[in-house]
Amino acid sequence: MPIKHRVQRKSLKTSHTVSSPLVTPQAHQSGVLQKLLQEDPTYDYDLIVIGGGSGGLSCAQEAAALGRRVMVLDLVVPSPQGTSWGVAGTCVNVGCVPKKLMHQAALLGQALTDSRKFGWECSQQVKHNWETMTEAIQKHVGSLNRSYQRALREKAVAYVNSYGEFVEHHKIKATNGKGQETYYTAAKFVIATGERPRYLGIQGDKEYCITSDDFFSLPYCPGATLVVGASSVALECAGFLAGLGLEVTVMVSSQLLRGFDQEMAEKVASSMQQLGVRFLRKFVPVEVQQLEKGSPGKLKVVAKSTEGTEIIEGLYNTVLLAIGRDSCTKKIGLEKIGVKVNEKTGKIPVNDVEQSSVPYVYAVGDVVEGQPELTPVAVQAGRLLARRLFGGRLEKCDYINAPTVVFTPLEYGCCGYAEEKAVEVYRKENLEDRVIGFHVLGPKAGEITQGFAAAMKCGLTKQLLDDTIGIHPTCAQVFTTLETTKSSGLDITQKGC
Repeated sequence: MPIKHRVQRKSLKTSHTVSSPLVTPQAHQSGVLQKLLQEDPTYDYDLIVIGGGSGGLSCAQEAAALGRRVMVLDLVVPSPQGTSWGVAGTCVNVGCVPKKLMHQAALLGQALTDSRKFGWECSQQVKHNWETMTEAIQKHVGSLNRSYQRALREKAVAYVNSYGEFVEHHKIKATNGKGQETYYTAAKFVIATGERPRYLGIQGDKEYCITSDDFFSLPYCPGATLVVGASSVALECAGFLAGLGLEVTVMVSSQLLRGFDQEMAEKVASSMQQLGVRFLRKFVPVEVQQLEKGSPGKLKVVAKSTEGTEIIEGLYNTVLLAIGRDSCTKKIGLEKIGVKVNEKTGKIPVNDVEQSSVPYVYAVGDVVEGQPELTPVAVQAGRLLARRLFGGRLEKCDYINAPTVVFTPLEYGCCGYAEEKAVEVYRKENLEDRVIGFHVLGPKAGEITQGFAAAMKCGLTKQLLDDTIGIHPTCAQVFTTLETTKSSGLDITQKGC
């Protein structure tokens, strides 16, 4: 199992928790708390959240639990292929949840194959049914949608299935699916509109290609698939499609997993190649043509080299675009009230308490500039924001040590700095002692990384790892027996127990 650790002599800066005044349930129930907080009756709501994803709902529910009048505006604009979904945003509907379920489906298939080597005899050929899988996934997603709706009702959050757009300070226009407009005012606003998949801007992309918006509810098996992109979404989808037995090609314009540790990114690619995934490096599509209609049909993709004039063509049943995502900030009227937005990325710059350039407007989640695009980060940031705004608390979200996992067939988990960033921040000669970056590629890397993330929050050092008794035999045990540094140039291959 390839592993990596990076350690640092200097302590990382950590946010300090400040205790808040005690607020009793009795004070809340009696209404004393409301009077202390001094609701402003000139506005319809104390808080309006634009966007019903993980970060927005977390903030809204916490604010409502603190006794505030809260509204959530949320309307999903259908994808070019016509796909739409319910409450709870990208993660629940077209992201983390269905992705993990498809990842698990592929792992189960691999386990069935491997089981023969351990004495299990299958009387018939094992095959996968795509329709059965997607039906089960969509049923689960639907149950989550209903649970979120129930939670909003229980907390008295006004959920409005409408598109929110600022028209003037403290005032917003809500337009529903039928074009009907209603206006609302609020003392404070939170932008949590998230992102949507990016398209290539070439002939045939929106007509014939799909994105992650469409993929997890695709009603038919995609067949031979070209995945365009090098993001975590691209590699995850390519990985479980290959695990389901499909022919998969990944077209990459530059580096894999930009922003992640690049040594680990290449190890991820190597593990996927062993599963049969083909990588086309340094190429970008320039045209997609439909040769045959169908479910799936047949597509021809023309691609051009990024380093020369070479042109290649390929035939596929499905083309999945996973080339990045664009922030949903362009059509919500931010310019009318003066909220600054990065013109290139569409992201909103905020200070360390998620406040935008307009004091009463805040932002959480993927629309925030320079922060990890991760669901648990958005949830944490949203919850803490509500507590600061309405609960008298001071805790801030720690964005640096946010753990994450790329759910490729062999999972890649990490927390803290990538090696490239660690060298940039602390210099190569200082990378000893305190752990500032954790990276692991192996089975169940997500479960392993979660525990180490907690340890890093507590100030994990290399000496503490050395002093820890490992559990044998496990993959994570290796972190308690690390002896070889990368700088030594010695072989790190495991020789035994």
